[in-house]
Amino acid sequence: MIWMILNLIWMISKMRKSKGKYVFQSERLGFRTWTKDDLFEFSEINADADVMEHFPRPLSVAETDGFLDRLIAHYDLHGYQYFAAEILETGELIGFIGLAFQRYKTEFSPATDIGWRLKKSVWGHGYATEGAKRCLTFAFEDLNLKKVFSACTVNNLRSQNVMKKIGMTRMGEFNHPNLKKYPTLEKCVWYEISCNESQLSC
Repeated sequence: MIWMILNLIWMISKMRKSKGKYVFQSERLGFRTWTKDDLFEFSEINADADVMEHFPRPLSVAETDGFLDRLIAHYDLHGYQYFAAEILETGELIGFIGLAFQRYKTEFSPATDIGWRLKKSVWGHGYATEGAKRCLTFAFEDLNLKKVFSACTVNNLRSQNVMKKIGMTRMGEFNHPNLKKYPTLEKCVWYEISCNESQLSC
């Protein structure tokens, strides 16, 4: 009983903390900027081997701390980031969904990509698709971007499924310049969508 009460207090505190701090919302999700207070929860997500299956390795707390610094700096520079995504009903942080300017050089970049990483407990509920659609609206209608791409390893079929659901078109395969040291991950696929293809206000 005491645990239930404490958990309820924690949930209410999270909801109050997040209220009014969202950059934008979808039907079920709120999208906000990251703070250093998110380190513990974000570290738990990044330490999950299943969540990080298509990345070189799970991240340590120190590595997540550095990632947070980069996310915060990215927002300060560009006005967008891989946003912290929360369930509106509970205030639960479930991971990130958002945009990032990728500087690695390929035939389609440097350019802005859309990406997501969600805790395993919320997989299968449509949050990635819902959140990514909302982020595309933000990209095209608020940021006035003309095109957005997304990339993942060729074996990451979950992410490719989301890309298809949000209207992106598969463009081809490439060797990711940041993954040369990881032969099993280096081969990637990229998808694109333009503002005109999205049927949003361009």
